Amino acid sequence: MISILIADDHTMFVDGIESILKTESDVQVIGRCYDGLSILPFIKEKQPDILLLDVNLPGKNGIEVCKELNSKYPAVNVLAISMFNEESYVTEILNNGAKGYILKNTGREELLLAIKTVNSGKTYFSKEVTNTIMKGLMNSRKNGSKKTSFFPKISRREKEVLQLIVEEHTTQEIADKLFISLKTVESHRSSLLSKLNARNTAGLVRITLENKLLD
Repeated sequence: MISILIADDHTMFVDGIESILKTESDVQVIGRCYDGLSILPFIKEKQPDILLLDVNLPGKNGIEVCKELNSKYPAVNVLAISMFNEESYVTEILNNGAKGYILKNTGREELLLAIKTVNSGKTYFSKEVTNTIMKGLMNSRKNGSKKTSFFPKISRREKEVLQLIVEEHTTQEIADKLFISLKTVESHRSSLLSKLNARNTAGLVRITLENKLLD
């Protein structure tokens, strides 16, 4: 029996995953976490075989969770699941110990295959994710020594949020200016912290200014 913890902040999505897995005799969902902060305490108590981990989570993003999990509970296999098929997300979470990466449009059969493959100690990636990884490798080879420093690609919306953070706007002010929710602002902030390898907002600002990321 493969025990699974699902970590995702969208209840309907978790409901859907759990309804799929309930039909399988050799798979059991033993818990849900809706934010990054609750994952490690749950794992400490229950020790699941698989953590089905969303990359973007409130409180602590999936990359941070994966990094901590890899050092404290390496026996737990992490299968990342995300709506983002960006090289920065994929490479960062894999570098921090994830065994696989699938997209949220994955069907039932591929989800089960990914879970069982990762549980066996192997890696699994959606076809689209594999293509993204290969493109990244090809670009790295092309750039070669010309690449002195690397920052993952920052989206247009992330740049808008970053600009307002540098200008010292509060989360509420950023949400109001960009007509987005507080939760979306926090999600973008969490993504920026991960992509720029910053520990906090002050670090974000320092890295942004030092590397002229908004020029």
